Amino acid sequence: MRMKVEVESQPHCVATLKIELPPSEVTKEWDAIANNFAAHARIPGYRPGKAPKRVIEAKFRKDIQDELTKKLVSKSYHQAVEQENLRVVSLTNLEDVEFGEDRSMRFRATVVTAPEFELPDYKGIPLQLPDTNVTPTEIDAAVERLREQSADFVDVPERGLALEDFAVIDFSGTVDGRPIAELAPKASKNLQGGKKFWLRLAPGNFLPGFVEQLIGLKPDESRPVAVEFPNNFPATELAGKKAEYDVTVREIKQRVLPPVDDAFAAKWMPGKNLEELRHALERQIEHEKEHEREHAREAQVVRFLSERIQFELPPNLLKNETRNALAELVQRNRERGVPDEALKEKEQELIQAAAGFAGHRLKTNFILHRIAELEKIRVTREDVDERIRHQAMHANVPPEKMRQEIEKHDGMTGLVEQILLAKTIDFLGSNATIESVPEPTLREAPNESK
Repeated sequence: MRMKVEVESQPHCVATLKIELPPSEVTKEWDAIANNFAAHARIPGYRPGKAPKRVIEAKFRKDIQDELTKKLVSKSYHQAVEQENLRVVSLTNLEDVEFGEDRSMRFRATVVTAPEFELPDYKGIPLQLPDTNVTPTEIDAAVERLREQSADFVDVPERGLALEDFAVIDFSGTVDGRPIAELAPKASKNLQGGKKFWLRLAPGNFLPGFVEQLIGLKPDESRPVAVEFPNNFPATELAGKKAEYDVTVREIKQRVLPPVDDAFAAKWMPGKNLEELRHALERQIEHEKEHEREHAREAQVVRFLSERIQFELPPNLLKNETRNALAELVQRNRERGVPDEALKEKEQELIQAAAGFAGHRLKTNFILHRIAELEKIRVTREDVDERIRHQAMHANVPPEKMRQEIEKHDGMTGLVEQILLAKTIDFLGSNATIESVPEPTLREAPNESK
């Protein structure tokens, strides 16, 4: 006899399942548990294992029911979900377990279900992906970046400061005679002043108008420098205010770039010449472009689907996901050195960012799961092993140790989830219509500062 299941749908992707097991199934399990009690129970007046069944059931009825509940409720809940073809995201509650006089058993399960939505045609998604070809100009730019990192700085004592020099300065700032360190204690230390501070003299570098006022100063000469902070300046205590800095030039440094030759190449790749260095840089740029292409592919696939599908996210699930996203944001900021006081000041901003990220992630996952279900995309043991080997290689640890760490932190479910979503993205990408486009601009050289 089949179990009875009534599904009552509620708002916000919640459903209640009323599940009733037939007497035949409950009796079978009841008898098995009661027999186990009878075999081990010690009942006065009876030899071990010889007490009548009615005596055992009378004495251990509550214990038998508890054992039966543990054994049947979880099992029958999963059977009911499968029987009714429900897409359950999470189980909220199991309650109201009752046993009928006829040995039937009934209980209620409250679940959060996946939202219902229609999928667009997801095969042939139009993608515009960056080209992965590497041009000689890009290799030249990479060589130039290495050249800038190899620059020497020589003293220039005989003349005053000029643009593109590096000034080594002592300076301190005040607003209306009050030290900036007092007025804006949480502002960057470089706004307050410093000793032996290296500053590249380039138009617009550092504070508004600061660099231009240092032109012509020689070592050991001093000059007051006026700075007017804009109204939208990030350090709000200084926004719209005028500051005066006392500046003393200690040294003038001129950057000297090395010649691009085999000796230069050998500094970066011992034993290699310039041609070999350029070839290595070409491979590196190509690898970076391939990574950018994969990132663009994923972003465009997700955007295409998200723009065409609208549905309500389960509120409780969104709340939990937002909490997780907020914890991730806080951790990333701490790793960047942002103090807890600054994080507290931006609490509402962080919460909003986390909510947006969580909503996007949840929506994307629901869509990709539905496509994986339709296309019968599965995660195999080989997929898991390959991912663990890959992570172990990057962490420079044995694969088995990486597996143990993942299992220790209950991360295997999350790992399988990542693999499933990645395989679904790969499926969509391999069935997309792809147009390669050149990058709009070459990578810019990093900002020159010391």
